[in-house]
Amino acid sequence: MSEGTTGVIAVDTVVVWSVAAGAIVAGLGLLWQMTRGVRRVLGRVDEFVDDWQGVPPRPGVSGRPGVMSRLDGIEERLGRVEHELHPNSGGSLRDAVDRVDVRTRQIAADASE
Repeated sequence: MSEGTTGVIAVDTVVVWSVAAGAIVAGLGLLWQMTRGVRRVLGRVDEFVDDWQGVPPRPGVSGRPGVMSRLDGIEERLGRVEHELHPNSGGSLRDAVDRVDVRTRQIAADASE
C-alpha cells in the first residue's frame, strides 16, 4: 500500500473525485466573480454611450437627447442671448437700454434747467 491512500479503492476514488469537484466549484466561483465585475463595467459603459448618443422615446418612457444635441441647443440659446447684449438693428435689449439712457439724460438736463 502506498502512502496517502486508504487501501480501499472505492474510498480513494471518492476522495479524488471530491477534491476535483471542489476545485472545479472554486474555479467556477472565481470565474463568476470576475465576470460579475466585467458585466458591471460594461453596464456603466453602456449607460455612458446612451447618455452620449441619446435615447429614443419608447412606450411609457420619454426620450433623452444626446450630448451633441444638447450642446447644439445650448449654443443656439447662447447666440440669442449674445444677440441681445450687443447693439444691432434697434431691437436688442442693449439698444433698449441705450435708448432709456439717452432719454434719462434728456430728462435730467431738462430738469436742471
